[in-house]
Amino acid sequence: MRHRNSGSKLGRNPSHRRATLRNLVTTCSSMVGSPPPDAREATRPVAEKIITLGSATRCKSRRQAAAYLMTPAVTAKLSAKSRQIRRPRGGYTRIIHAHRVADGAKVAISRNRRLRLKEKRKERKNQEEEPAAAAS
Repeated sequence: MRHRNSGSKLGRNPSHRRATLRNLVTTCSSMVGSPPPDAREATRPVAEKIITLGSATRCKSRRQAAAYLMTPAVTAKLSAKSRQIRRPRGGYTRIIHAHRVADGAKVAISRNRRLRLKEKRKERKNQEEEPAAAAS
């Protein structure tokens, strides 16, 4: 019986699951190209906790966040940006669903990545229109 055993196991053993979550949260410029179950079930709650730890004023909390994250650069970015966040209780992350171009699989992407993709599309469209405008 699975009474009170909440959360998805993601088809991995505990150490592999923890490593996967650490990698996803570290690259969290949040959830770039991860499958939606990974993003929704596992990464989002963990990312919320790490952001909360990083935004705390206590040195111990920041050290706990740094111990979980994989790279010092992400830790520095977290402590710098999270102090600007004015939300008192979570809700820092947002899952945006998209489809991968290669095979049409569902993926979750970050807001920053979505904005970059839109900018690239605009640039391509402008480049296609320039030769057409020059020809006429």
